[in-house]
Amino acid sequence: MESVPQHVAPGAGAAAAPEFAPDPAHGRVFTTAQVVRGTDVAPSGRLRLDALARYLQDAAEDDLVDAGWDEPYGWLLRRCTVAVRGYPGRGQHVGVRTFCSATGPRWAERTTTLSGPAVDLVQARALWVAVTREDGRPCPLGEAFHRLYGPSADGRQVSARLSLPGPPHARAGTPWPLRAADIDLAGHVNNSVHWAAVEDVLAGLAAAPVAAELEYHRPILPGQQPSLVTTRAGADIHVWLLDGPHRLASAHLTLAHQVAPHLGAPGDQRGP
Repeated sequence: MESVPQHVAPGAGAAAAPEFAPDPAHGRVFTTAQVVRGTDVAPSGRLRLDALARYLQDAAEDDLVDAGWDEPYGWLLRRCTVAVRGYPGRGQHVGVRTFCSATGPRWAERTTTLSGPAVDLVQARALWVAVTREDGRPCPLGEAFHRLYGPSADGRQVSARLSLPGPPHARAGTPWPLRAADIDLAGHVNNSVHWAAVEDVLAGLAAAPVAAELEYHRPILPGQQPSLVTTRAGADIHVWLLDGPHRLASAHLTLAHQVAPHLGAPGDQRGP
């Protein structure tokens, strides 16, 4: 049986979700679909953000396979912003549309939209940096990329600058142990795992984000011992993953309505 999407309506103290970008008038738009499985949802039944991140990465990889382009380089995620009108629920079939929405000298933005039967539910904009396979340094996108994905970007430029604030110096962190399953083919923690840390912060709260942004500062490598730091002011929650004094990732969440003021420790602590 198909579940009804969990809609979020902003209340007092919360900002409305950003407007969704339209599909491009011309250029490549790849379409696919997902079924929200029981392993993809929170106890409330809504799609978790780490599962959404996997959907985004799956759509990007399937797009490349469908295009038949043998990339000469790899990609590192720099940041991802998410806007939510409604969360898909367990058992729901969602359409997925993805396209290149902007470019820079060595990076490109991919916009991906999840839709229900009658309305778009979630839209994410992910900024990916092209890096050489030999040493991981940023490299130009190249003519083949612009021929394939340039028309949908239509000349729009995007900055790779990160803007979220750092953590308060006096705020103590909570250990956030890594697992072997968190490490991907690139030899570092997969980008979806950072969203799992966000879900630990959301566990037990009465609201889900209507907007979220996550920035990736440094790769999280095997053997590191990240700590998780959180703060909250009204409907805004900030989350950081730290390696000592160094930021690994930063996130900003805007809740759909007011929640209890005390975050406390993240939900269930994961074992090594």
